[in-house]
Amino acid sequence: MSNARYRTFVAVAHHGSLSAAARALGVSQPTVSTQIAALERQSQVELFHRQGYRMALTTAGSKLLSLAQRLLALESEAAFFLRDSGKLHQGELKLGAVGPFHVIEMVAAYRARYPGMQLSIRMGNSQQVLHDLAHYSTDVAVLAGLYERPELLAREYARHAIILFAHVDHPLARHDEVDITALHGQPLLLREPGSTTRAAMEQALRAAGVQPRLGLEIGSREAIREAVARGLGIGAVSEAEFIPDTRFTPIRIAGAPACTTTYLYCMQERSDSVLVRSFWDAV
Repeated sequence: MSNARYRTFVAVAHHGSLSAAARALGVSQPTVSTQIAALERQSQVELFHRQGYRMALTTAGSKLLSLAQRLLALESEAAFFLRDSGKLHQGELKLGAVGPFHVIEMVAAYRARYPGMQLSIRMGNSQQVLHDLAHYSTDVAVLAGLYERPELLAREYARHAIILFAHVDHPLARHDEVDITALHGQPLLLREPGSTTRAAMEQALRAAGVQPRLGLEIGSREAIREAVARGLGIGAVSEAEFIPDTRFTPIRIAGAPACTTTYLYCMQERSDSVLVRSFWDAV
């Protein structure tokens, strides 16, 4: 069976309609419709639920998507090797990341070594980034925190202490460093459950027997910055992600009891991939 049909299938799955997939592939909508119909007819399996113009994957379609993306990733890898003996003078590397802080410096290091390669970055939360990696939508993932799964290979990239930051008028802002016990009873602004920064802070607070007052639970770094700037509480952030602002002051925690660790991930079975290995080496 032609890989073109699988490529069309993946495009429809990602874009959710025949017309959007056709535009992405640069072909006509009837061509896309014909290829999907032929794929379903040949396999005798319904791959999509039709809801007007929308196309939603069936259970069988969801299972095929992972396999099809894996097949296309291997096809791309073979093309790299055959085109320039694996020297990566041209091609595309797809990255997934939860934030820009480390991935941009990685991209800069990679482009310096492989200027002919194109790179793309898909941002999302940890669950989405891992999903994209497992389904071959990305080649490498950049995540804060260790996910120990047999199908994944992880390599530590960087470790950073978590620091506090408070409004310039807050009493703690007079100190460059405080003991973690200084947070007892203080309004602490936290990220949503599942945040690696939150998990590390909560673990350090429990170990020290400290109970801050939960100020607000906020789902983004930007919103926490604004909340701190308005005096609603104390924020906590990885030192690498702290952005200076005249409205608040950074405060180190003595002994650095909480930290975040950034890891690079790939699928275990792709650890010998020329594409993936080139990224490991460059960054």
